[in-house]
Amino acid sequence: MKQITLASILALGVLLGCNKAANNEREADPADLQIEMNGRHCAAQEVLHEQLQQNPALKRRMDAIEEFTRKYMENPGAYKLVNGVLEVPVHVNVLWRTSAENVSDAQIQSQIDVLNEDFGATNADYNNTPAAFQAVRAGDTKIRFIWTPANTTRRQTNKTSWRTNDDMKRSSRGGIDPTNPATTLNIWVCVLANNVLGYAQFPGGALATDGVVIHTNAFGRGNYPLFTAFNRGRTATHEVGHYFNLRHIWGDDGSGCTGTDFVDDTPNQAGANSGCPTFPRITCSNGPNGDMFMNYMDYTNDACMFMFTAGQRARMEATFAVGGPRQSLR
Repeated sequence: MKQITLASILALGVLLGCNKAANNEREADPADLQIEMNGRHCAAQEVLHEQLQQNPALKRRMDAIEEFTRKYMENPGAYKLVNGVLEVPVHVNVLWRTSAENVSDAQIQSQIDVLNEDFGATNADYNNTPAAFQAVRAGDTKIRFIWTPANTTRRQTNKTSWRTNDDMKRSSRGGIDPTNPATTLNIWVCVLANNVLGYAQFPGGALATDGVVIHTNAFGRGNYPLFTAFNRGRTATHEVGHYFNLRHIWGDDGSGCTGTDFVDDTPNQAGANSGCPTFPRITCSNGPNGDMFMNYMDYTNDACMFMFTAGQRARMEATFAVGGPRQSLR
């Protein structure tokens, strides 16, 4: 879905960011922390808008990243890795108040397994993709995630929940500083306020806050206290997609049918989907096949998302190509 410019999205985002800043002034209501979550809410785009307001230079860096991405997608062979595979070291930062929040090494490994399956197209539900969209599936993105228990930092806290102001990434605010963020994907696991399941920092932001944040009850899969609709580890898949510069599939324009995710092979759609829609779900005159609601960058339940597209794969590759914003991961 590719229709309008980055500048248009960012202008809209300033308004959204203002609303989010107001919401962030309150701590989580206890109802937010129940094992049932009303729907998926990723705050990555809202956090980006706040960062853009605070740092005008960020927009120039992100515009340059978009220009580089465009050039990469025109001639990817000039930039790709020699062996074609990117191995990403992962460091997990666990902030916990109760013992149940101190996620085990086994739970962390379950999440790493999900990431490797989803980015490698070996997930068991990959072939649930409707026939109409199978030709544009990404296949194996050639991104692998490497973690061992030694790559974990744990800190007990008195906080019942964390907001999206990046305090969990700062030891001075009770959080945990990132470990080697230029060469390592940092994942913070903590209880998030205001019905947020997770958020990520897009390429171009400050190293001191780089990485992704996942709600404790949406992290990993298996016999753990997870939200019933978000219990297969796909929140991390979604957020790591943002980390590699993927946007929400509907273009973050509300339901206006005018947004863009800067990818040509994702259909235009009217806003985020939730739950598990029935195919085809037609919006924005995108029939006969309708929305690609099974894409990891939509807002459907974990059980109902199972693919990236080839265009999304190319955008991710551009971030760690020679000259890309995450080339230090190579």
